[in-house]
Amino acid sequence: MKDRLPIDEALPALTDALRRAGRAVLRAPPGAGKTTRVPLAMLEAGLTDGRIVMLEPRRLAARAAAERMAETLGESVGQTVGYRIRGEAKVSTVTRIEVVTEGILTRMIQSDPELTGIGAVIFDEFHERSLNADLGLALAWEVRQALRPDLLILAMSATLDAAPVAAMLDDAPVITSAGRAFAVETHWLARPVDKSMRFEAAVAGLVTQAAEETDGGILVFLPGEGEIRRVESLLSRRLPAGCAIRPLFGAMDFAAQRAAIAPMREGRKVVLATSIAETSLTIEDIRVVVDAGRARRARFDPSSGMSRLVTERVTKAEAEQRRGRAGRVAEGTCYRLWTKGEEGGMAPFPPAEIEAADLSGLALELALWGSDGADLAFLTPPPGPALAEARALLTDLGALEGAGRITDHGKALAALPLHPRLGHMLHTAGPEAASLAALLAERDPLRGAPADLALRLAAIRDPKGYEADHPHRVDRGTVERIRTEARRLSRLTKPVTETYSPAEMAALAYPDRIGLRRKGDAPRYVLSGGKGAVANDADPLGAERLIVVTDLDGDPREAKVRQGIAIREASLRRLLVERIGWQDVCEWSRREGRVVARRQERLGALILDDRHWPDADREAMARAALDGLRQIGLTWSEPARRFRARVELLRHEGADLPDFGDTALLERAGDWLLPHLAGKRTEGELRNLDLTEPLRNALTWDQLQLVDRLAPGHFETPLGRRVPIDYEGDHPGIAIRLQEMFGVTEHPTVGPKRLPLRITLLSPAQRPVQTTLDLAGFWATSYADVRKDMRGQYPKHPWPEDPTEAEPTLRAKPRSRP
Repeated sequence: MKDRLPIDEALPALTDALRRAGRAVLRAPPGAGKTTRVPLAMLEAGLTDGRIVMLEPRRLAARAAAERMAETLGESVGQTVGYRIRGEAKVSTVTRIEVVTEGILTRMIQSDPELTGIGAVIFDEFHERSLNADLGLALAWEVRQALRPDLLILAMSATLDAAPVAAMLDDAPVITSAGRAFAVETHWLARPVDKSMRFEAAVAGLVTQAAEETDGGILVFLPGEGEIRRVESLLSRRLPAGCAIRPLFGAMDFAAQRAAIAPMREGRKVVLATSIAETSLTIEDIRVVVDAGRARRARFDPSSGMSRLVTERVTKAEAEQRRGRAGRVAEGTCYRLWTKGEEGGMAPFPPAEIEAADLSGLALELALWGSDGADLAFLTPPPGPALAEARALLTDLGALEGAGRITDHGKALAALPLHPRLGHMLHTAGPEAASLAALLAERDPLRGAPADLALRLAAIRDPKGYEADHPHRVDRGTVERIRTEARRLSRLTKPVTETYSPAEMAALAYPDRIGLRRKGDAPRYVLSGGKGAVANDADPLGAERLIVVTDLDGDPREAKVRQGIAIREASLRRLLVERIGWQDVCEWSRREGRVVARRQERLGALILDDRHWPDADREAMARAALDGLRQIGLTWSEPARRFRARVELLRHEGADLPDFGDTALLERAGDWLLPHLAGKRTEGELRNLDLTEPLRNALTWDQLQLVDRLAPGHFETPLGRRVPIDYEGDHPGIAIRLQEMFGVTEHPTVGPKRLPLRITLLSPAQRPVQTTLDLAGFWATSYADVRKDMRGQYPKHPWPEDPTEAEPTLRAKPRSRP
């Protein structure tokens, strides 16, 4: 092999490890040459008689790697080295090395678990931790363990911590290659970017600086196509003459992608790329990297069932990977749009896709494999909530049975190169749904147009859909890709007898995103899956009563409708008749402050018809009233308050009694209060409910006897009167006329610990004259002073010198006779 690369020195150790152990992990920095050297070295070493299959995360990288290896052998692609990507294959009967994209390997394993004719599987760029790579490695490892102990498995990475992967592969040997071939000088910002400056302007400024200070091609890393286009516009007026700007992102056609990576004969190239350029590709005339420091990732929220793209800071591993692109073929320079201090706050590695992605496809593949995922060797196990959400969707689509087993319909969906939603639509509606499936799987071809999906379908189906006189700006390349993919998909499914409109097709794919417009002027919708959505105020789609939403921004509170289509109620009733049914609803209306009983015809969370339910079930009404009570809280009458205080006193002194605090009572209200809510429908009736009797019924007979004995509700005076005991203060207490306690020498107590009552002694005018916790002590000490004062104020009432021997009374002295 010509052009020595750093990886060459590691190849003997690698082939020896594979020959000896049958598995290995190769760690080689960017620019080492592992992608194109390793498969050829394995072939030359005669490690296997079978084909060598190498996975590449991206189609462009797969084609480029195959072409480079074929060129090394002096052959054309499709002979010794070939490739398979979505919709295209260049292989032959003599092909020994196949470079495939990740979904292709999954289909290979699912269709032939023994991987007949395949001797080795290489996972290139495994550090990217794509969902398909994780699944492919887990399946391939199980194939090796159970069926093919001769199957060679190699994971290759530039920045990944190799130890966990090696451990997962039963302590596989780890081979490390030398560093990149050429040094890269790194420049950081002197100070953070001013927050008032637009991101694209800051990037354009740094690119301009790099162009002025360096020579050679420049590779600029940006998060997405939108940022690429905006930076391109800014740079077109600022770069020196001779600089050619070349965008590079995944949605471009291959011809445009080739133009971006091909060397320029004259002038200087500035490539504005997404993360597609981070790995595998060698852009030969690149000497400079400008890293804008952002990456775009898909995040899935299981609670909403929606994915959204988020722009985040790059991790240290990604930054290092990008930096390495400047040192592939010569010494280079890297400019970073952040300070050296800011770099310390970066995460070390990006999250594995399995941690943040929609797992519907993974759940379907696992079901097809006959696994729940727990028995497979995943480097990062699938998160439980997201996997459960995915399985719920698959069950809803008829791909899984209740027990999680795959159905025949599910097997058909797994064979289609589509998200299960779109596969369900295509399989059910037939070839006529191919255009819509291709459209929904691609980026929006009408950027900035109203959300109506019908506009996109018209542009795709109209041969002149992207001509200059079209009312909206049409992305010609995207339209052509959609048309090509639609033709391919139409060949993968059989015609059906039933005819479906585009709106009905969309409803097949998104039965949980059928939207019913809420009352009011704002274009707000409730979706059949229970979430909320809102359309743009100026968008005509927002005036429709019923829509199917095919694209949302993923906001967990109220997602914005980015694409959708209007649908007639008659279509829903025909299409989803098994999902529509009547429900009796008895619930508390916070707005009306009362129990509302309705009979509703529902499609999921959508109410298609709503009628009064005159003979509502009494228990259902009571439960709705209980919900209302939980919202407005308990209202305490004086008797109920006193009874609760008696129970709480005994609980605090160790008695085995239930907690009568508001929180505890409301938690148990279904047990003790529900029977007393019959006939209660309004907030006023609930607030006027006396809780005394329900609380007494909440206690057992023995508990009630205990309360009445140890914490009585009343103190019986010597005259037989019942005076209420107040248990809510620091001490339980009573207020009583002083004369009524004459003759009482033992202080009254309550509770198991004989807590003395706090007695407030009143004058004949019912004013407090003394408070005591020791009545006998009061008679012996303070009473004399009180007697002296009271005799003058109330001379007609008895004030004996010895109150302990006097008769209790509420009367004044009898008048003396003349």
